[in-house]
Amino acid sequence: MPLRHALTVPAEGSAVRLARETAQMVLAEWGVNPGHPAVDPALLILSELVTNSVRHAAALAPTVTVVFAGGADCLAFGVHDRHPDRPSLHEAAAGSPGGGLGTVMELTHGLGGSAVVRGDADGQGKSIWITLPL
Repeated sequence: MPLRHALTVPAEGSAVRLARETAQMVLAEWGVNPGHPAVDPALLILSELVTNSVRHAAALAPTVTVVFAGGADCLAFGVHDRHPDRPSLHEAAAGSPGGGLGTVMELTHGLGGSAVVRGDADGQGKSIWITLPL
């Protein structure tokens, strides 16, 4: 994807707001209509993923990095932390929604998107990547 932007923030509560605001700015710069049906769900997915990193990884990962990537018909973003635990997206998709990864998977699949967990080469961190069609 030709468009990229990265944001690294402290793993604390304000990270969620900063990630959402940055996503809105990046999408506007890339010409994505804020009324596009994928935008609000994408912001909620992003918020859930950053919240999970702050809640579950902050003790081992003092920062959270969000990488945004885009193209003519696709938006992708990855939320990275340095905590070694890798969540099971399959189990989250099968579980009941109501927050966290269940919500992420329900929204992602509802938009025709995909989600994947990618571990760092050293096994001490991971990224959760979401790809959504535009």
